Amino acid sequence: MLAGKLSRNFAIVAVSMLWLSCAPQAATAPAQVDVKGGRDHPLVQRFDGSWMIGYKASEWEQARFPTGMAVKDGKWVEAASVEGRVTKAIYVAPAGKSPLEIFRNYEQALVAAGFQRRFSCESQCGPLYAVMRGGNRYAAGMTWANGSVVSPGGSRYSLDESVVSDEQGRFWYGTLARNGQEVHVLVYTGVAGNETTNMAATYLQVVEPKAMPTGQVKVDANALDQGLKTNGKIALYGLFFDTGKADIKPESKEQLAEMAQLLQTQPALRVYIVGHTDNQGALDSNMTLSQQRAAAVVNALVVGYKVDGKRMVGRGVGSLAPLASNASDEGRSRNRRVELVLQ
Repeated sequence: MLAGKLSRNFAIVAVSMLWLSCAPQAATAPAQVDVKGGRDHPLVQRFDGSWMIGYKASEWEQARFPTGMAVKDGKWVEAASVEGRVTKAIYVAPAGKSPLEIFRNYEQALVAAGFQRRFSCESQCGPLYAVMRGGNRYAAGMTWANGSVVSPGGSRYSLDESVVSDEQGRFWYGTLARNGQEVHVLVYTGVAGNETTNMAATYLQVVEPKAMPTGQVKVDANALDQGLKTNGKIALYGLFFDTGKADIKPESKEQLAEMAQLLQTQPALRVYIVGHTDNQGALDSNMTLSQQRAAAVVNALVVGYKVDGKRMVGRGVGSLAPLASNASDEGRSRNRRVELVLQ
């Protein structure tokens, strides 16, 4: 009897398993693993439980921020353009969390952290969103997580820039004074994909202004010659000095060699070598420093490359001839230079 009961029970279980294996299976969401290499910015953490689906970090780039509602010719009319270290991330929040709830949490967290609001849009933000999405430039170069956004009904939405939709969209842009610079943050939150997903997506953009790395490209002899013929002068960023000093650093060797080549192949050429500084510090000190640096370049060409010193005149003008505003690191970096000027 026991064996018979076991047989009948086994048969019932087997039939049940067969029915389950043949029954339609509900769509299951893939494991929500953050995009490879993605990291939350230390100043702006994600909404609790969110999934980072897109990420990009660049050491030096330009980014724009809306500061008003006006849009013209596919551009924000009133926009702040900031250069520096740029971090971009796209997050999808847990199901059931509305875009408004997530937006308010970001807004409150940023204000509590000391960010000053520069602009926000709470309704009719579609035109601003259209500019942000225009050509998908805002997400260009992002890497994406594996998987898709899955709605309760089983519809799947690819992980790309289209996950951040214009439905229920809101913008918040603010800045934070930090280490003598202003950090810029843009938060945009809207429905993820469309309303059937019951999810929200957030685009986060953080820019930390800094000077562009210079001296990465030496100006060769041909370019020096062309610059002198076209403009009568050329700025050099391949000559390096320690702050406040006039000793030429070893990494200047390549640029010095190109200057020497130009002068050696054109024996009749006579030039001024002009030192420039930014406006940090006293003018008299900067005038002296720029003169000393110009003289150091002349001496290096005479001693190291046997260029006739009578063909070169070193002069320093301090901060009196800037190429850019000294109000920013970027401008000051451009202004700290040595120029080769045709006599």
